[in-house]
Order: sequence, then C-alpha cells, then structure tokens
Amino acid sequence: MKIDNSIKPVTTGAVSGGSARPGKGAASAPSSGGGDRVELSPLSSQLQAIESSMADTPIVDSARVAEIKQAIAEGRFKVNPDVVADHLLQTARELLRSRMA
Repeated sequence: MKIDNSIKPVTTGAVSGGSARPGKGAASAPSSGGGDRVELSPLSSQLQAIESSMADTPIVDSARVAEIKQAIAEGRFKVNPDVVADHLLQTARELLRSRMA
C-alpha cells in the first residue's frame, strides 16, 4: 500500500484580488474592501473535519509492527513468495503506467 502525504490542508476564508466562478455550490459576493469574496460550501467544512480526524490517525500500526517483530524473533513469520511476487509485479505495472501517462 502506498501512502501519499503530499496533499496540502485546505483552508477556508476570503480570497481577495481574484474573481470567483459562479455555481458549483460556492457563492460569491463583492466585499466592502473592494475585492472579491469567496465563500466555500458546507462540504469544505466536512472535508476539513475529515482531514483533522485523519491527521490524528497514526500512519503506522505500532501494535501490528510489534506483533510481526515478535513473530520474526520466534521464527513464526512465514513469507508467501507468490504474494510477494504478485505485489512486486503490480507495483512495477503501476510505475510503468504512471511514467507513460
């Protein structure tokens, strides 16, 4: 599983100096400061709530890592070479597709 941490947080608020597109769930109206004002839909606050709840979720399951370390130390950890090969081929295909796109 690949984890992409390159997503930047979304912030809400007024944007000045630009123009807003009407529609798509966002409303815009001129502000008293002479610039344009953009108001985000309620969906943006839902996305922010999801983002903050995910920020508190650990990336690594420490308990699972400890369990695997213990299994390796005790000689109980088994590697399935067929699964490893399948995942390696799948990753290679994804890399090739991303370079061709």
